[in-house]
Amino acid sequence: MKKIKNKFKHLTISINTTLAIVFMAMIIATIEVIGAYFTRQLEQNSIDNFQSSIQVLPIVSNQLSTQLVKDNKHTDSNLNRIVNDYSSGIGTISEIIVVDNKDIIRAVSNLNDKNRIGQRVNNTLVKQVTSTGRQATKVVNNHGDYMVQVTPLNAGNGSANTVGAIYVRASMQGVFNDLRNISLMFLVTSLIAAVMGAILSLVVSHAITKPIEEMQRQALSIADGDYSSQVKIYSNDELGQLGQAFNTLSVRIERSQEESESEQRRLDSVLSHMSDGVLATDRHGNVNVVNQMALNFLNQTEDGIINKPIAEVLGLEESSQDLIGSQKGIVITIGQGTRDEVILHASFSLIKRVTGFVSGSVCVLHDITEQQKNENSQKQFVSNVSHELRTPLTSLHAYIETLNEGAWKDPNVAPKFLQVTQEETERMIRMISELLSLSRMDRGVSKVDVEWVNFNDFVAHILDRFDMIVKTDKKENKKYTIKRELGTQALWVEIDTDKFAQVIDNIMNNAIKYSPDGGVITVKLHSEQKRIVLSIADQGLGIPREDLTKIFDRFYRVDKARSRAQGGTGLGLAIAKEIVEEHHGHIWANSSEGNGSTFYIALPYEPMSEGDDWDEV
Repeated sequence: MKKIKNKFKHLTISINTTLAIVFMAMIIATIEVIGAYFTRQLEQNSIDNFQSSIQVLPIVSNQLSTQLVKDNKHTDSNLNRIVNDYSSGIGTISEIIVVDNKDIIRAVSNLNDKNRIGQRVNNTLVKQVTSTGRQATKVVNNHGDYMVQVTPLNAGNGSANTVGAIYVRASMQGVFNDLRNISLMFLVTSLIAAVMGAILSLVVSHAITKPIEEMQRQALSIADGDYSSQVKIYSNDELGQLGQAFNTLSVRIERSQEESESEQRRLDSVLSHMSDGVLATDRHGNVNVVNQMALNFLNQTEDGIINKPIAEVLGLEESSQDLIGSQKGIVITIGQGTRDEVILHASFSLIKRVTGFVSGSVCVLHDITEQQKNENSQKQFVSNVSHELRTPLTSLHAYIETLNEGAWKDPNVAPKFLQVTQEETERMIRMISELLSLSRMDRGVSKVDVEWVNFNDFVAHILDRFDMIVKTDKKENKKYTIKRELGTQALWVEIDTDKFAQVIDNIMNNAIKYSPDGGVITVKLHSEQKRIVLSIADQGLGIPREDLTKIFDRFYRVDKARSRAQGGTGLGLAIAKEIVEEHHGHIWANSSEGNGSTFYIALPYEPMSEGDDWDEV
């Protein structure tokens, strides 16, 4: 059923069918116009001839007029005699009525209507003729086709005085039957001519459209990517030459398509594997091509970029035309101030045709985030190292210069100066050692000797050492308490004990330095979702929220003066972060000013099964 519908649809819209219908319509329209004109003229002529045939002869009209003028006792009988004689001689007349000028019936041709004589006529057409004196004719289709003709009867001798009228009704059945027969014959011949014309038009249209249909199928095949078929050439006329040209065009299109697809694949491959983002625009500056890397850089989807002005896509205020026209390189920042901040260098170039017409532009986005960060880090690092080393060196220079000037002879001053010199020297040695450790970690040459340890006991052992310092160090003026919440479950992890002890020592020393006298340092250990979390909380001054993300940077201090006075190098937390990340862990801090700080260390952890047996370290 579907195939039949498709076939019918094809027939209704094909040029073959259209030509055939046009030819048929032209033939039918011509026949119908000629037939309508012929039939109309034939009908009019037949009616005119019929009307002439029933026209009352002048001699009869004069006789009737004479009798009406006399109007004596013999008038009615004479009128009836004249009417009967006249109607008997004309076979088409079915009824004749004679009325006087007062619309009184004076004679009838039908014997059955004798009783109507002397009555007033009710026919409007008769009254119109007697009053106006002009003949009237009317064709009536009422239970049979007939014609009514009413002729005025004048007094005679050229007088316009109407003395009555003669009403004649004649059947037109024969006339209309002849017209119907002629119309039927014409219709039959028209149908025969139409069928012959349809056959002829189908043959002619098929001969014309067959090559066109083949070219249509070939064009559809080309549109679907099939270039193998060729148009058959039937003649050497214009259609044949068109078919040859179409075959040549098909071959050239195939070659061009192959070259275009090859170039498109090459271009797509290049764009897909580029480490830079690429945006192409039309001549109005609206983006029409974008690769995946550019979408990643801009954190956008293809639908959100295509057909948008490139200036809007890059978040710039200047117009797209000015941006493209200047062709200058610019640096833009995406997601500034967030963790996903990306710094991009955008360079523009125009796409020109051979004629010099600018049809678009290409924007290349190069990620310089790491480069910028490295440059900034290097500048900051050099600045910090220079500053950190300059301070103790300045102190050393001042104290040594003072000693050289004679202070070494003073038994009260010299020992103090030498002690400060020794402390500053030791601080520089610690700083350089820590810098060397960070350098080894950055270069990936730092060794990590891991072993399985019970992390609960490992942390408890380090805390015991800090408790012992409080008890034995009499010089320590600040007192503190360590609160332990290490749990009873043995948590076994694989770590480098020396390095991880350095991490915990560093955080504990900071907690002790910045806690008030008598403060409580809380150490908690628990496991969650395949990791263990160690937290160390103090009751110090806390860290401002805006500084939390920077405290693990090298040489970064929240309170520089206080930190340096307490002997810190500004590298402890940076080293701790590097060590934790070497163990595939994560370190972070939570704090607010005035409420102390809490440092968290998370390490990967897999619970041991009951059958595992490990020796504690």
